[in-house]
Amino acid sequence: MEHVSLTGRIFRGAALTLILLFFMFPIVWILLMSFQSNEQILRIPPRLLFEPTLANYRALISGQLQTAAGNLEIPFMHNLWNSFVLSSAAVVLALILGVPAAYAFARYKFRLGETIAFTLLSFRFAPPLLVLLPLSLYYQQIGLNDTYAGIVWVYQLIVWVYQLIALPLILWIVRGYFEDISPDIEHAYRLAGHSWGETFTRIAVPLAGPGIAAAGLLSFIFCWNNFVFALILASADKQPVTVGALAFVTASGIQYGQIAAAIVLSVTPTLLLALYAQRYLVEGLSLGAVKG
Repeated sequence: MEHVSLTGRIFRGAALTLILLFFMFPIVWILLMSFQSNEQILRIPPRLLFEPTLANYRALISGQLQTAAGNLEIPFMHNLWNSFVLSSAAVVLALILGVPAAYAFARYKFRLGETIAFTLLSFRFAPPLLVLLPLSLYYQQIGLNDTYAGIVWVYQLIVWVYQLIALPLILWIVRGYFEDISPDIEHAYRLAGHSWGETFTRIAVPLAGPGIAAAGLLSFIFCWNNFVFALILASADKQPVTVGALAFVTASGIQYGQIAAAIVLSVTPTLLLALYAQRYLVEGLSLGAVKG
């Protein structure tokens, strides 16, 4: 029996190791590419042992990309800042609008409530190109084309027609957390003489904190990965990093080393945010969860 148990543990350990290697290999390979020149990357056969270089990262930080045709200016760090500004503003606005809406859908039953909530979710599966042309025309007419406010507003107004939008995600995730909180806790707090606003901010929101944090984190990642809206509605100085990465495909060739370094730099903020938030999510779920 012990022999069978030991064999099972070894088999599971080997299987988990293979799965980890399978999923981590692309990430490790991209990381290794970011420290190589184009000549080293395109070498056949490829080699795992090479002399690392920081030239790719220096080119991104300085904004000067060396190509066969000469130096090319690429404002990658500015694109990275654009991604942070746009994603943060979109998530904050979505939380302001979505958390009270999620509480209303969870606590109050009204006519067509479920239909409205499901419609908001179902519209997320519509193709983004369905609204890009009329939206672009509207933006030109009202003066929002090529502005930060315009792109942030896109994330909210047509959030239900694109899979990388924040509001429906926040609405549905946070709604489930509010439904899991016992209404008796809020009723007791209201009987103590507190207002609805105090009950919402001091009782409901803290208890649903893990869900709000998870929804905000996922929404930030989705907004960070947005490509189509920013590509159509923004010029070079307003474009996020997902669109700015197109500059690495030049007439003189594809800069694979810079692309790999750009991927590493663009993934790092969301990865660090996920690792930081995970600690508090687990702590909140283990200490403050209340099920109704």
